[in-house]
Amino acid sequence: MLDGGAMFGHVPKSMWKKWMEPDDQNRISLACRALLIQDNNKNILLETGIGAFFNPTMRDRYGVNEKKHVLLESLKKAGLSHTDIDFVILSHLHFDHAGGLLSEFEENKKPELLFPNAKYIFGKKAFDRACHPHIRDKASFIPELNTLLQESNRLLIVDGEKLEVLGDDYRFIFTDGHTPGLMHTVIKMPKGDFIFVSDLIPASHWVHLPIVMGYDRMAELLIDEKKEMLEFALKNNARLFYTHDPLISASRIELQDGKFKLTEAVSDLNKLNE
Repeated sequence: MLDGGAMFGHVPKSMWKKWMEPDDQNRISLACRALLIQDNNKNILLETGIGAFFNPTMRDRYGVNEKKHVLLESLKKAGLSHTDIDFVILSHLHFDHAGGLLSEFEENKKPELLFPNAKYIFGKKAFDRACHPHIRDKASFIPELNTLLQESNRLLIVDGEKLEVLGDDYRFIFTDGHTPGLMHTVIKMPKGDFIFVSDLIPASHWVHLPIVMGYDRMAELLIDEKKEMLEFALKNNARLFYTHDPLISASRIELQDGKFKLTEAVSDLNKLNE
């Protein structure tokens, strides 16, 4: 649960409250979705959500409703454990995208790094930002996580379009409007590419070009980057994956009267295989 005004930036509350109803603290409900890809005996996880590392005070501050590590429970339903994951791809290291790398909060116990058999993949600029944040976004990072990742000796830093260990079906696009080096994974699929757009387009309402978050560092740059991403998705008939949308997991994009709009929206990705 995050403040609706912060999430919708300069959009008046009289407009955005029609799209997402706020609670009595002006907060709107958001998801923290991760995407699991099982590819030729490889288990690849795109992001890990917020996890359950917060202490009770911080959990209440950010409106985290679940005390348990939901991602681990979701993996269990898929017949997997966090030890079965081969690669974890992180668009950036804000706590609501990377907190799931850590074990659940326990009083008087330091968090541990999960996914012991996985390589952790992220962009160079994003990791540099996490290690040396600006005062404006310092609270969005988890300092102890940076240390644990470095000590793991399992980091794969992306500084280009592709990473050899993943093969040609995976490529990366970088943007800077939300945070420096935000990394978007484009996955080649039989029925059209999937694009993990992360916080460039956090949920379906943000497909509308003028809408940006108060959390974005450079609003005008982000709008330009978003337009380029949506044009890329339209040209390639690709689906966008929305990590923060509580109702819609993915959709394709169409252009109507000069505006980008959703089409073929789905809540359950499993239905795409039916």
